Amino acid sequence: MPPSVIRASAKRPTRATPSERTLSYVDAIREATDQEMARDPSVLVFGLDVDDPKAIQGTTRGLLEKYGPSRVFGTPLSEDAMTGTAIGMALAGLRPIHVHIRMDFLMLAMNQLINVAAKSRYMYGGKVSIPLVVRSMIGKSWGQGAQHSQGLYSFFMHVPGLQVVAPTTPYDAKGCLIAAIRDDNPVLYVEHRILHFQNGPVPAHTYTVTPGRARITAVGQDVTLVGISQMQSECLKARLYLEEIGIQAEVIDPIWLSPLDIDTIVRSVEKTGRLLVVDNGWVCCGAAAEIIAQVAERLQGHCSFRMRRMGFAPVTCPTAPSLERLYYPDSRTIAAAARDLVEGTKTGWMPRERSELNSFIFKGPF
Repeated sequence: MPPSVIRASAKRPTRATPSERTLSYVDAIREATDQEMARDPSVLVFGLDVDDPKAIQGTTRGLLEKYGPSRVFGTPLSEDAMTGTAIGMALAGLRPIHVHIRMDFLMLAMNQLINVAAKSRYMYGGKVSIPLVVRSMIGKSWGQGAQHSQGLYSFFMHVPGLQVVAPTTPYDAKGCLIAAIRDDNPVLYVEHRILHFQNGPVPAHTYTVTPGRARITAVGQDVTLVGISQMQSECLKARLYLEEIGIQAEVIDPIWLSPLDIDTIVRSVEKTGRLLVVDNGWVCCGAAAEIIAQVAERLQGHCSFRMRRMGFAPVTCPTAPSLERLYYPDSRTIAAAARDLVEGTKTGWMPRERSELNSFIFKGPF
C-alpha cells in the first residue's frame, strides 16, 4: 500500500520499499491496461491517437505491437459516433477503454454517455451491462486555454449510472483503472495532465483501488483539506507551508468522486472544525460544492464548522501564463485560505514561496 503520508515535492519522489517499484503515472496506466488486456481478451483500447508514436503520453506504448490492430486502434475525430461504437461494444460483451484526449470534447458525446451508457442497465432491468471506461484529460499545462483545460467531471457526478474516478498517485492510477475495467458500469477515468509526470511506488501485481473509499494522505487536527485530482498535490504542499506557522492540516484524497466516500471527510471535519475543498473546476455547482453540501447535511445540529471551496476563478480560462497564475488555486493560495479558516478572519497572510515545492515544468505534448 502507499505510504499514509505523502510529501508533495517535485524534487523529492516518494521512496519505494524493497517490495515496491517506482513508476510514473503514465507507466502505471500503461501497465494496468497491459495486464488487463493479457488477463481478459474482451478488453480493448481505442481512440484518437492511441496508435500514434507518442502513444497518449506513453500510456498506450507497445500495446499495438503486443495485441494487434483489432484490439488497439485509432479513430476519427468523431466523439459522438465513436462513443456510440464503444457503448455498442460493451453491450455486445466487450470491455472497451475509449480514450478521449481532452475532457472538453466529451461534450460532443453527452447524449451517448448520459442518455444511453448511464441508463441502459436500469432501463433493461439489469439484463444488460455497459462495462465501458472513458479516459479523458483535464487541467493546465502551457496555455491550454478556454477549450482544452476544463475539468467538467461534476457534470457526470450528477448522473446516476455513471461512476467517476480521479486518481492522483501512480498507485491509484493503476488500481483505479483496473477496478474501472472490471466494473460492469460505465466509468469516467479522469487524468490531470500534470500528474502524468509524477512518480511513486506501484506494485507489479494486479490490484484494485475500491470505489467509494477516500484516503487520508496526511494527518492533522486544525483544518481539513480535500484536494481533488492534481489539487491533492497542491494541498499536500500547502500543508508544508502551514506547518511553518504551527497549523497542522489533515489532507484527504477522495479518489472516487462517484461513489463518494463522504464518511471519511465528515469524521475529519468533526475533529478539525474547518473544511477547505479544492477543485479543478468552477466552484458553482462543482464537486467541491457537493462535498461541502453533504458534510453540512451530515453535521447540521451535531457540530458547527467553518467551510470554504476553491477552484477556477469565475471566468473563461485564459491562455497567458501570467493570467493562469491568477486563475488556478495553488499551494500558497490554498495555505492562505486555510489559515483564514483557522483564524476565523482574513489575515492577509501569504507564505513565502519555496522554490523546491513549485519547480515543476510541463513537458507536453498534450
